[in-house]
Amino acid sequence: MEPIRAKKHLGQHFLKDEDIARQIVNSLNHTCENLLEIGPGTGVLTKYLQQLPLKKFIALELDNESVQYLKRTFPQMAGSIVEGDFLRLPVEELFDAPFAIIGNFPYNISSQIFFKLLENRDQVPEVVCMLQKEVAQRIAASPGSRTYGILSVLLQAWYSIEYLFNVEPHVFVPPPKVTSAVIRLTRNQVQSLNCDEQLFVKLVKAAYNQRRKTLRNGLKQFNFKPDPDLDAMLSRRAETLSVEEFAYLTRLVDAS
Repeated sequence: MEPIRAKKHLGQHFLKDEDIARQIVNSLNHTCENLLEIGPGTGVLTKYLQQLPLKKFIALELDNESVQYLKRTFPQMAGSIVEGDFLRLPVEELFDAPFAIIGNFPYNISSQIFFKLLENRDQVPEVVCMLQKEVAQRIAASPGSRTYGILSVLLQAWYSIEYLFNVEPHVFVPPPKVTSAVIRLTRNQVQSLNCDEQLFVKLVKAAYNQRRKTLRNGLKQFNFKPDPDLDAMLSRRAETLSVEEFAYLTRLVDAS
């Protein structure tokens, strides 16, 4: 069968190492009966995923050439290989119950994938994904770390993050110029941040727009209700605040 040529504009790098493919698949906790694979490409993960005892499994692929290849390779998956863009598709309509997500995320859109994940967080209890190492480190970083940023705060508000393992460039075709990493996100018990969530996101993003400055300078656009702990908090930098502290600041703004 004619191999698929990776398309640069889609950020395609096809994993060729079977051991790593199995390791990624085995990183799923299998607590969900429904599974969505984002960007199956040549089906290196699909091969193992379609053997799992799932109620429903959908492989969602943007590239038509990959879709045709997958349909030829996995004829038993007729109807489960869907051509579409995760960022544009109402993925919540693909399943009538909670679903896990797995995939080797394209480096150039990984952040956008996570923002869409947050919109569907109550339907997605688990995510196992491979992405650029630096992005994975950022997502898993703790408050106080230099890499702790917007995605860290927003994802950790709703998910527990586990940094699992690194993946070297030579196991891909073509090899990317960066090291990759696999992380697992598991939905936490938080049902509400007890604040205006849109305002929370706006405040977090504003805080990081000037991350070199203290919050007092970075959050000038917001009016805070006076509070005895406020001065000390505003003298800190964004990367030192926990999710709950950002939520606390949001409640002060909302109450003013």
